Amino acid sequence: SFLQQASSNNLFSAPYRWLVITSRANNTNMDLLHASPILTDSDLVLATRIGDLVKLTELHKVSPNGSMICTPRGYYNGSVVDVRARRELYRRRRDLRGHAITMSNVIQDSNTTRLHLPREDRLEPEYDSIAKLCWMGVRLGLVMLNATPRYIFSNRWGYKVDGQWSGMIDDLYSGRAELGTNLVVTEERLDVVSYTDSLAPFQVRFIFRQPPLPYVTNIFTMPFSTNVWVAMAVCAVIGTMTVYLAAKWEAKGRKSTQGQTQVNTIGDAMLLTVSAIGQQGCAMEPRKFSGRMMVFVLFTALMALYAAYSANIVVLLQAPSDSIRSLPQLANAKITLAANDVDYNHFVLKPFNDDVRKSIYRRIDPVKGQKYYYNLQEGVERIRQGLFAFHSIVEPVYRQI
Repeated sequence: SFLQQASSNNLFSAPYRWLVITSRANNTNMDLLHASPILTDSDLVLATRIGDLVKLTELHKVSPNGSMICTPRGYYNGSVVDVRARRELYRRRRDLRGHAITMSNVIQDSNTTRLHLPREDRLEPEYDSIAKLCWMGVRLGLVMLNATPRYIFSNRWGYKVDGQWSGMIDDLYSGRAELGTNLVVTEERLDVVSYTDSLAPFQVRFIFRQPPLPYVTNIFTMPFSTNVWVAMAVCAVIGTMTVYLAAKWEAKGRKSTQGQTQVNTIGDAMLLTVSAIGQQGCAMEPRKFSGRMMVFVLFTALMALYAAYSANIVVLLQAPSDSIRSLPQLANAKITLAANDVDYNHFVLKPFNDDVRKSIYRRIDPVKGQKYYYNLQEGVERIRQGLFAFHSIVEPVYRQI
């Protein structure tokens, strides 16, 4: 009854270690022990007394219905003699003798993965890249263990809904598969599955083009820095005063009103300067060479400044911004938020309670109105058009872009 209880409670598996002592090689308890699920990860030593010698033997099976494998561990005759070739358990259990191990592979991008994954032909790498990379790594590992690799497919990663697991997690939990594709760690999943190191690292991100610079800021003040704008204003004042003084000096040199200068007041000089700034020209102008030279210099300098300003404006019209660098900025941006129409996007944002992620989730999946879920091809096309952020695993999106 003790062995039956240990079997039903899965006490023969790691991390438990067993030492079973018997003085007879053939009895009913031995038959029950050989029928127990002492699998590859079990660490059970059978100590059998033969006269004054105690023989130590390791027992394990590669499958629940397989035959028991007996491996000498050592003996005891006053002191323990260890005859193991290696002390590490995993090194001594590397031969699974062709036992079939099944891997559950999640495919969500294209059904053609069912064809390309077992062939490992590297075709259509933009679809289900994580599943393909995991399968190639696992298959090599199973070949090294002398195991027979097998595979099944699932269209979901696995989430707990109404107390029942779905997708790949259900395959593992129910025993239909022993291994699964890379999976995000959650507290609920830790209760039913164990995780290894990642075989195919992946990232889930919002992919988008930065909005055009004119969309988020006033570009007409950006070509020059504040100091340049201040310097321009000072130069305009100096130019106005210079033109006015030149006109006054010209007026004093004339005795008659015939041909008198048209720039008679400070307002006329200011109007001439503003005309030069706007590159519009002005009917008023000095008569003498000195005054006209001042106006020529003023128009030439401002023409070069106007050309530099226009060139900068053209560049800024085509430049992207860097206004979105964080989730709060993305949540407040005036762009469309959407997600890839696969199962994890219907679950991954929902459990969060902070205001930023709740706001993002409500924009993607509003209570009323249109829900913004798109397939991979349509999402990538909308990213190209701009003002659109797409939540997905980044690898297949970047490959299509």
